[in-house]
Amino acid sequence: MRTPRLSAVSFLCGMAWIAAVGVAGAQQYPNRPIRFVVPFPPGGGNDIVGRIVALRLGDALGQPVVVDNRGGAGGTIGTDLTAKAPADGHTMLINNISLAVNHTLIPKLPYNTLKDLAPVSLIGRQANIVVVHPGVPAKSIKELLDGNRKMGQGHQGVRRET
Repeated sequence: MRTPRLSAVSFLCGMAWIAAVGVAGAQQYPNRPIRFVVPFPPGGGNDIVGRIVALRLGDALGQPVVVDNRGGAGGTIGTDLTAKAPADGHTMLINNISLAVNHTLIPKLPYNTLKDLAPVSLIGRQANIVVVHPGVPAKSIKELLDGNRKMGQGHQGVRRET
């Protein structure tokens, strides 16, 4: 009967030792300022939300959170910078739907959205509206689409070939 008891005590001591080594080797996070990449120019919706989140995140973590606007290519430049940053949690990205759709619009993205980035949190939802010049005769989405079909072109915003 001593063998099972000795095995249990040895196992528990070993687990306690492993836990102690893990705690001793762990560094407090964050241990330096956090870079919060906004892949769009200053002043837009993502920038405003990013600055609000960065301020609150800095307060919660006790470390500065620096907003780094890296606009261009529909969010690709800043997203690529984040994807290639060290995986230490000190570089974060705030993005919008372009993160999900750019791989369908830009054939050779310099990063793989699913492999190079990991989702952390949904921080909000944004309402979008469709507006046109008052001279456009469309009064509904159907009328707008019918009119665009007659013209034979459309434009999403990231790429345009006209």
